[in-house]
Amino acid sequence: MKITDIFQQNGSRKLYSIEIIPPKKGHSIEVLYENIEHLLDHPPAFINVTYHQREYLYKTLSNGLIEKIPIRKRPGTVSICTAIKYKYNIETIPHLICGGFSKQETEDALIDLHYVGIKNVFAVRGDAIKGEPHFIPHPEGHRYAIDLVRQIARMNNGVYLEDVVENPRPTDFCIGVAGYPEKHPEAPNLDEDIQFLKQKVEAGAEYIITQMFFDNRKYFDFVERCRAAGIHVPIIPGIKILTSARHLTFLPRAFHIDIPEALVQEVKKQKTKEGVQQVGIEWAIAQGRELLQHGIPSLHFFSMGKTRAIKKVVETLF
Repeated sequence: MKITDIFQQNGSRKLYSIEIIPPKKGHSIEVLYENIEHLLDHPPAFINVTYHQREYLYKTLSNGLIEKIPIRKRPGTVSICTAIKYKYNIETIPHLICGGFSKQETEDALIDLHYVGIKNVFAVRGDAIKGEPHFIPHPEGHRYAIDLVRQIARMNNGVYLEDVVENPRPTDFCIGVAGYPEKHPEAPNLDEDIQFLKQKVEAGAEYIITQMFFDNRKYFDFVERCRAAGIHVPIIPGIKILTSARHLTFLPRAFHIDIPEALVQEVKKQKTKEGVQQVGIEWAIAQGRELLQHGIPSLHFFSMGKTRAIKKVVETLF
């Protein structure tokens, strides 16, 4: 089922979703299953599965030269989505990224997803590879997420890369994209960033999931600006539960967000990891409660591979 159909059919019912990370290369999928099963008393409406660019290991050779060895840390997004969808009967959304993929490889991935009954995709540019100063696209791929959205939309209209395809069957993907209440780090300002987002919607995106934020006022302001700019698709707020004091420095650096001073001070008062987690859970519950009161279509939780804190928030809110 398409995400937009889920929202329409559920009306005013409260929903939530989660984003999960594939296991590291060589690790078992059972850990991922365990994290999902924590939530099955109140199952998510859908699950996003991230994809990550290939990373590189640099090995010093005996002759003093350095060899760049490609590795893939977290493979398996397509197969994980398929496994979850049919094991738990929960809709899954694979991330599709520009980095590391040619247009042909993207088309092949979309065909595979179409074959196994995946109806939803999430199109993002993706981050730069660690060690590279900026994002470098595949030489035969897309530079921007909007180009990826356009390719998916064309396939939904039965247009493939090769004109020689006989009697092409259109795909039927519901396309999601990312939004940034605190501005994408590479955008000159928030207004420009919203104009880029509007172009993605005009190209075929049907829903938006925001980057994490800890101050609801930034989300409400972002939605208001989007509506004023003519963006009327669902905008799903992204929530991260702060569970470690390290998050106070890691999250702003990694995701270019602010953490409110009130939350920072409450975390600093805690003497134990459990105390920090409780503060983070209580903050997320307060965030979620206010967002739900404003009639948002769903809450979206970033799990980063762990769902126990999400379970506690969900049990309170749903």
